[in-house]
Amino acid sequence: MNRPASSLPAGPLLLAVLIFAAALSRVLPHPPNFSPIEAVALFGGAYFAKRQWALVVPLVAMFASDLVLGLVNGGIYWSYFASAGYLLVYACIALSTVLGFGLRGKVGAGRVLAYSLAGSLLFFVLTNAGVWAFDGLYPRNGAGLVAALVAGIPFFQWTVLGTLVYAALLFGGFELLRRQVPALRAQTA
Repeated sequence: MNRPASSLPAGPLLLAVLIFAAALSRVLPHPPNFSPIEAVALFGGAYFAKRQWALVVPLVAMFASDLVLGLVNGGIYWSYFASAGYLLVYACIALSTVLGFGLRGKVGAGRVLAYSLAGSLLFFVLTNAGVWAFDGLYPRNGAGLVAALVAGIPFFQWTVLGTLVYAALLFGGFELLRRQVPALRAQTA
């Protein structure tokens, strides 16, 4: 059955649906670190008018997708919840959401590209520095930090690519929807 455009969920609900859909796509097979994590955070920060919703929705969506991944992948994934890496990923989501506040009212392809690259770099540095600081795999000195960062480089390309693809889908898709549904043109929630 075709529904008229006016029956689409308005504003905040639509943003939340888009963010949850992107987050749950993590269950699909994908290369390591190719994920929507940074893109959903930037997207939430850019479009939710209420900052608390901008922070809460991406965090809850990622937590929901982590729970699904835990159920699908079992014990291997459940150990992730007990690691410092888990908290660092969520810190990155919160920080990238705050970064996304800079896109409010100024969304454009060039700005989304720049913010996506900045968010990917933030994620790379924080998570790899976290491995260095908390996992005991590297000596806790400058050389160990450099070694941890260098070891993460092969994954960085996938982080950037995933962030760019999901940012294009989320920001581009929402902008197309906003052109079709006038009620979505104003700041959303």
